[in-house]
Amino acid sequence: MKVALFVPCFIDAFFAEVGIATLELLERLGVEVDYPLDQTCCGQPLANSGCQTDVAPVEALFVENFRGYEYIVAPSGSCTHHVRHHFDAIEQTEEVQQVRARTFELVEFLHDILKVEALPWAEFPHTVGLHNSCGTLRALRHASMTELGEPEFSKPMALLSKVKGIRFATPSRPDECCGFGGTFSVFEEPVSAKMGYDKVNDHKAAGAEYIVSADSSCLMHQKGCADRLGLDLKFIHIAQILNGARA
Repeated sequence: MKVALFVPCFIDAFFAEVGIATLELLERLGVEVDYPLDQTCCGQPLANSGCQTDVAPVEALFVENFRGYEYIVAPSGSCTHHVRHHFDAIEQTEEVQQVRARTFELVEFLHDILKVEALPWAEFPHTVGLHNSCGTLRALRHASMTELGEPEFSKPMALLSKVKGIRFATPSRPDECCGFGGTFSVFEEPVSAKMGYDKVNDHKAAGAEYIVSADSSCLMHQKGCADRLGLDLKFIHIAQILNGARA
């Protein structure tokens, strides 16, 4: 199987280790990976800020870079959500629609497409709290939503449970937003910070050593909150754990 790897701009700039772990993990699982060198931002920040006209060239470039691939995989739920559900500043040709439909977030690609059954190289002897971002939970359906009272399922937990030595701590309000919300954290800083403080305190009270997520943006926000509160918490992207990180 051959896929195109899409590394979102903030991961490229601040969390290169997440992009590297994603590439290595896919290759460990027998996937042939291309990395289109002309890729840039998917346009999510512009679109979320209402700049619909301005984001059109960015979306067109994304399609130019990723057309023709059977799958496009990204280690980011929010960017995948944007491409798949809100990528509409350009004309919706068949090619555009194919790119949108073929874009997958890493966890759902591993769980739904590759149907990973074993990760023999993965070992993480720590207690982790799982954070499902709002986009992965409610748009990409990574897991069941507690507010719906539906049968429980969790794609990231199904994958993490294959990791040797890992232990889980469940916060009291697992589906609550951490307050990042992209530009929300800029324009509504006090509310965003309070939500972040509540989230990291909840994980700490549950006994987590690490907070793990499929979204580096949420982890970045929560790390800042934990540091300001002086909480002894560590943060790691799920790709790193599944790829064999020990700490």
